[in-house]
Amino acid sequence: MHFLYGRQDMTSLERAQENCFLLTNGLGGFSSLTAAFSASRNDHSLLMAALHPPGCRVQLVHRLSEQLEVEGQGHFLSTQEFADGGAPEEGYLWLSSFAVRDGCPVWRYQVGGVQVTRRCGMRQGANTVAVTYTVENDSRQPCTLRVRPALQMVPKGRDLPPEQIFLLESDRVISGDYTLCFSSNGSLRQIPPRRRQLAYPRDRWDGRQDTGWTEECFQLEWTAQPGARAVWEIVFSAEPVDTDGQTVLREMEARLRALTQQGGFRAPVARQLAQSAAAFLVRRESTGGETILAGYPFFEDWGRDTMIALPGCVLATGQYAAAKSILRTFLAYERDGLVPNLFPDGGTEPRYNTVDAALLLVNCIWLYYEKTGDADFVREAYPVLERIISAYRRGTRHAISMDSDGLIRAGAGLDQVTWMDVCVDGILPTPRHGKPVEVNAYWYNALCILQRLAPLARADGEAYGALAQRVQSSFCAQFWMEDRGYLKDVLSGTAADTQLRCNQIWAVSLPFSMLPPEQERSVVDAVFRALYTPCGLRTLDPADGEFHPVYRGPQRERDLAYHQGTVWPFPLGAFYLAWLKTRGNTPAAAEQVRTWLEALEPALREGCIGQLPEIYDGAHPGASKGCFAQAWSVGELLRVYEALEQILPTD
Repeated sequence: MHFLYGRQDMTSLERAQENCFLLTNGLGGFSSLTAAFSASRNDHSLLMAALHPPGCRVQLVHRLSEQLEVEGQGHFLSTQEFADGGAPEEGYLWLSSFAVRDGCPVWRYQVGGVQVTRRCGMRQGANTVAVTYTVENDSRQPCTLRVRPALQMVPKGRDLPPEQIFLLESDRVISGDYTLCFSSNGSLRQIPPRRRQLAYPRDRWDGRQDTGWTEECFQLEWTAQPGARAVWEIVFSAEPVDTDGQTVLREMEARLRALTQQGGFRAPVARQLAQSAAAFLVRRESTGGETILAGYPFFEDWGRDTMIALPGCVLATGQYAAAKSILRTFLAYERDGLVPNLFPDGGTEPRYNTVDAALLLVNCIWLYYEKTGDADFVREAYPVLERIISAYRRGTRHAISMDSDGLIRAGAGLDQVTWMDVCVDGILPTPRHGKPVEVNAYWYNALCILQRLAPLARADGEAYGALAQRVQSSFCAQFWMEDRGYLKDVLSGTAADTQLRCNQIWAVSLPFSMLPPEQERSVVDAVFRALYTPCGLRTLDPADGEFHPVYRGPQRERDLAYHQGTVWPFPLGAFYLAWLKTRGNTPAAAEQVRTWLEALEPALREGCIGQLPEIYDGAHPGASKGCFAQAWSVGELLRVYEALEQILPTD
């Protein structure tokens, strides 16, 4: 898809910085700045390198300060707010248009008689970014562009310490443990070190650290004569530069165009999401396999997020080898029936604080088998799947165990092991200790899957089928509320049990579900009435006294609202699939869902262009919050498009 923004979208500094682009390198590194070419967040970066993929990320080049001299007057092309008392750079005032075309960001400026087109590109598999400037000088005098890289060269999220020194050596800068290499067809000039304190308005809005320091220690310069057309470029890299900027751009453009074809989707939004999904598939150095980053710019590869994102981001796009690589890694790291929720870097042990990731792994293997018919992989995985079921039955970490009724309970103390997992200052805003509804839906689904895969593994699956029947009987008797027409959220003996939350939608959408058809439809209708928005599902009924309408402020305030009404896009995938199921997967139902999905196109224009975010406000969702690009948001909506294109005839 092509996303175009003009002067009407940038009538103020605030509006000019509302949206950003995202380029990734398959390692966990990225390049992301605003449409105005500014850093409005601490985590914005022209070159965020992943030195040990994917989690060891270093902020190398934070931004560029660009000044174009035309007929004796200097004009900034770059935009930036400062916290050190300096006047802002307001290059957005000269910006004619900003576009993201097939994933590639392009800026066009008009200053006097000079036109400048800036492009950025990132190299796949390398911590390398390129910036090119195409200049057409129709003025009467030479024009000169001066670019000063604003460096940090610190681990992601840290501020530049006062004592840090930057040493310029020909084609590289050395600072502490890090080296930045660069090449350019411009003239290099060392300048006296200049420290600037940047202001981050987006972080201020979110209650995060809202300032950060950078250092400028060199300048690149080019001049174009009247009537001349020139192409200038800079390549930055964490390794010695072995390419030119034009090559980086050509390779990236070809790769991004090809990504839109993955999965063979017909709908333009689905093709865009297929391209967007590729940003999250990265290499993990410590395991030697592939993994899925949960979101940019904040998150690493979380087990739960991976298992929710994989069906859409990887299977729906036809990347079966990558899916097998990811699944094999998690199978290899199974411990006590659990799989990692986080693979930390630096040699530390993975964290296993999740009740649902292992059950979702079982579901992913079933979906993988349905797509590929790979019985050999099923036989390889089956012993681990049996260990998962056995551990849940007898009991494992975090008070996870099967009760006498066959249902799964989990959580104790300050543990938060479902996806609603916030603990702040010893407070559990969403305490779900007991028997969570979606966990037991996953449990039943997993038992049915093992029963059906057993013949492929030359095993007896009848015991899994018998247990599944017991789970179904207990679930329907204990979770269903006839007077309300929907499911309890958790069985805990507290007032939280009957709160209307989105978690029950997975009891309808999974491959194997327990409710009779009339109850499934009642659940979907209840969720639609109270929780549905075009941007996502609310996590709590607005009529509930604990509902938080807005997600903002310091972390404590944000955490208290995180699952207490905040809208999440990813459950929309389960909702739409459940809607289709309860309407018989008819063309009429598919047309209704397709109509609802029209809201995604403007959502892709807002925030991180071409991506879907982590969350929105609960009351009136519209402005994206949290991670500006979230894997499970993209993946779950891709699954919906996959289902629609199987139902609806070719356009």
